[in-house]
Amino acid sequence: MKERLVDGAYAAGWAGLRHLPEPVARGLFNLIADIAWRREGKGVRQLEANLARVHPDADAARLRELSRAGMRSYLRYWMESFRLPTWSLDRIAAAMPVKGLEPLHEAMAAGRGAILALPHMGNWDLAGAWIASAGGYPFTTVAERLKPESLFDRFVAYREGLGMEVLALTGSDISVVGTLARRLREGKLVCLVGDRDLSEQGVPVDFFGEQTRMPAGPAALAVRTGAALFPVTLWYDGPVMHAEVHPEVVPPTGDDKREQAAAMTQAMADVWAEGIREHSVDWHMLQKLWLSDLTPRGPQQ
Repeated sequence: MKERLVDGAYAAGWAGLRHLPEPVARGLFNLIADIAWRREGKGVRQLEANLARVHPDADAARLRELSRAGMRSYLRYWMESFRLPTWSLDRIAAAMPVKGLEPLHEAMAAGRGAILALPHMGNWDLAGAWIASAGGYPFTTVAERLKPESLFDRFVAYREGLGMEVLALTGSDISVVGTLARRLREGKLVCLVGDRDLSEQGVPVDFFGEQTRMPAGPAALAVRTGAALFPVTLWYDGPVMHAEVHPEVVPPTGDDKREQAAAMTQAMADVWAEGIREHSVDWHMLQKLWLSDLTPRGPQQ
């Protein structure tokens, strides 16, 4: 019953909210954000704990101010995502100025293939729609399988409608890593969100002076295929969302591919940390991230 209600709520969002006048939709989602912020639920408390790592000198009042802006940014992501299928290609192109594209163009023109690795900043669906349309590069990505299955199918259909090939992270007969590697060897583009490890087998990194894990996938794929690896940061500025494609992260010298991937993952984490520090309210991390916050799982019964 709960799964049907969740799926119905998302279906209503896509069907109804996209047709509201934009000022009304923005006001509604700001109101939802403010209500959630005032209630100080689990997600808001975790967001503030995460922001405390980003801004260790911030007092409680400052963290509350940051978390309120962060919740408004997070709900803006959802508001835009519900409405994005109605946006024209011209509007998508104008909504996201991008800096640093030339090295990506060069890598794609050379047939190397490329990986764009993003943290949970801004609106990664808008970024994907932009790169697939205005950027001219349809791409492959990976999505966490959601419950209920019908909700996951809605997300896949939505993202494929924006020009993405979406692979399910789990529960599929195909090899996700093998498919991504094949796309890269074909000279195509892969886009991955890479600042939160869902496997508990990620690469240990130092992030804002504390240990966490991040997925090995983006760097390991670059080492395996020779594709160019570019970290990306996103942030809102008024009506637009800015994106910056940072310089390529290249494998260090040596023969140990795991060590190379680990060093490259740390390099990406360092780039993301700078972007998050500057635009922390647009980092939508409402989950536990650092190892000191994570509760180890007990033995399976």
